[in-house]
Amino acid sequence: MTRIFSGIKPTGHLTLGNYLGALRQWVAADQRPDEALFCVVDLHALTVEHDPARVRRLSRQVATLFLASGLDPEKCTLFMQSHVDEHTRLSYVLECTATDGEMRRMIQYKEKSAQAQASGEGVRLSLLTYPVLMAADILAYGTEDVPVGEDQRQHVELARDLAVRFNQRYGHTFTVPKVTLPKVAARVMDLQDPTSKMGKSGGAGPGVVFMLDEPEVIRKKVMRAVTDSGDGGVVYDREARPGVANLLDVLAACTGGDPAALAERYSGYGALKRDVADAVVELLRPVQKRHAELAADPAAVEKVLREGAGRARELARPVVDRAYRAIGLLEP
Repeated sequence: MTRIFSGIKPTGHLTLGNYLGALRQWVAADQRPDEALFCVVDLHALTVEHDPARVRRLSRQVATLFLASGLDPEKCTLFMQSHVDEHTRLSYVLECTATDGEMRRMIQYKEKSAQAQASGEGVRLSLLTYPVLMAADILAYGTEDVPVGEDQRQHVELARDLAVRFNQRYGHTFTVPKVTLPKVAARVMDLQDPTSKMGKSGGAGPGVVFMLDEPEVIRKKVMRAVTDSGDGGVVYDREARPGVANLLDVLAACTGGDPAALAERYSGYGALKRDVADAVVELLRPVQKRHAELAADPAAVEKVLREGAGRARELARPVVDRAYRAIGLLEP
């Protein structure tokens, strides 16, 4: 069996992109007892200016949506990153393996540090080093597959590089992981700006469909989605027609069809948008119903996270202890 690890950062309400690109795939293909770990990576939410109460609230909501989406604590390990000390223990050891240049080349660091500077905020050191913490998240469990969106590929490549480097310098310690990407809708784009990812940190913009949006809100956002100028009709072309392609990607992910084949069914944008809206509403309806049930019993969610952290700790501690010994630290 192949061990996998993946996580979501609680920096905003989860979106349709999070569901199609991550959660649904985890549920459908990746749940395996002791071999699949899914984490709310709450420590990563501290790398930028934040409201502590909001981080706690969103962390609970993300964990609840994990369960509402169908992740089963009997089939996989669900936990909160900050509840397992091995993540931060290993992160420092990997910082002693990484280089400053590697950190400054990370695309997300460049983008987010520029945003922070533009808004007059300081750039936190943790924003520079958090890819190493992400590598620790992965390597602590002997992870082989990391199911993530395309935008996170660079971070997993860093984890691979650090694992190889550490193994070469200090002896074989870490499994070298690889990225696994969904076949369709790996990166759902903003409905108002189809050249940008549908991001949960982007506020309440009209181009972002959140998993807990009411059905009428979803319909309104989809019907107002940007399409493309020109009289070419409904054609699947990511480069020339990104707005239409995004809608077709979403419809294909919801219905199991092929985006290019679906395009041939439509002569106009209106019918396409109506079908996309209907498909998204129906896809999210059972998730929203289950979320409401779980949110009414927060103690049950906390129990799942507590037990999951215990299992995760048992898996990670031997790996991290081995890394400490390999790099030259005395055993306590």
